[in-house]
Amino acid sequence: MGAQKSIHAGKAKIDVNVDFTHKLCAALMLPSFRYSSDPLSLVIGSLCIKHPNLFGGSEKLDLSWNRGLNDSNVLIAYRRPRPGWLSQQSFVVQHSVTPEIGVHGSPIDNFSRSGSGGVNLCRYSVGVDLNEPASSHWKSTTSIKLEHIRPVDDVGRPISRDLEGFPVTCSGNYHDSMVVLKQESRYAKANECSFSQLSIQIEQGIPVLSKWLIFNRFKFVATRGMKLGPAFLLTSVTGGSSVGDMAPYQAFAIGGLGSVRGYGEGAVGSGRSCLVMNSELTFPLNKGLEGAIFFDSGTDLGSGHHVPGNPALRQGKPGSGIGLGYGLRMNSPVGQFQIDYAINAFQQKTVYFGISNVAS
Repeated sequence: MGAQKSIHAGKAKIDVNVDFTHKLCAALMLPSFRYSSDPLSLVIGSLCIKHPNLFGGSEKLDLSWNRGLNDSNVLIAYRRPRPGWLSQQSFVVQHSVTPEIGVHGSPIDNFSRSGSGGVNLCRYSVGVDLNEPASSHWKSTTSIKLEHIRPVDDVGRPISRDLEGFPVTCSGNYHDSMVVLKQESRYAKANECSFSQLSIQIEQGIPVLSKWLIFNRFKFVATRGMKLGPAFLLTSVTGGSSVGDMAPYQAFAIGGLGSVRGYGEGAVGSGRSCLVMNSELTFPLNKGLEGAIFFDSGTDLGSGHHVPGNPALRQGKPGSGIGLGYGLRMNSPVGQFQIDYAINAFQQKTVYFGISNVAS
């Protein structure tokens, strides 16, 4: 249900990917998605243009465009060559539009799904990424970016309040602006039987102007995988906390695929802090097909009422939850298929269906 194509134009490379599969599956499983009579609304795709030697000095230019179900992203990155012992610089300009379901979405069907809350984020950013030279098992990236975030409704009109009249920005106006200094460190170590990964992110809002956001946000993800005979056990712990200024959309959203399965996106809760634990055991069934059993849990650590407007309490989110279930993983020439069947603490069942295309 999709197509990929790579085109070489001189030294530049153009990758085109058009996919109908995700949209059609989502339309069958999630009828609450906004409907459009435009045939192009059924298309999910991406376009990537890469030039390895823009001005003859090994400068690299990457342009990418991605369109999802109800979101889009445009990214322009320019990289200048530097000696290997120096930080590699990238100048980045980005624009994205994404539905804010994790915080403002309304849980439905016993928290197994999340409906649109009528809030979407239009985000502009420009800045510099610095990739530090790798040392041993550690990699580090530092970035500083100017961000301008403008909430809009489902038809693209700017808004400053949600459907219940509560502010959706920190400033109370139609937009928030901030300069964000971000430091991310990654650790990875692997052998034939196991692997370990750790990611630590620290973000600091810098008060360049008096009304710009000042905050400190911390997040970590620790992952461990190991072989248990023919099976493989994967466990992970994700946590974070934020202090200082906060807009509701900056809260940690808990629930959904990649968080606590069995719940809709953000249906467990949203808070200034979070802790999520995941465990999954996969085992071979036959060639190209694996079975999986999993257990997920998550909590906002009682911080939901510290989010401006307290959206989690207004929507009746429990603040903590568990999910467990089983699934299938299948590799095929057109991509990797994943089906998960999960049940949450309210005994509501949810099926997740995902497809990852294999690049040509």
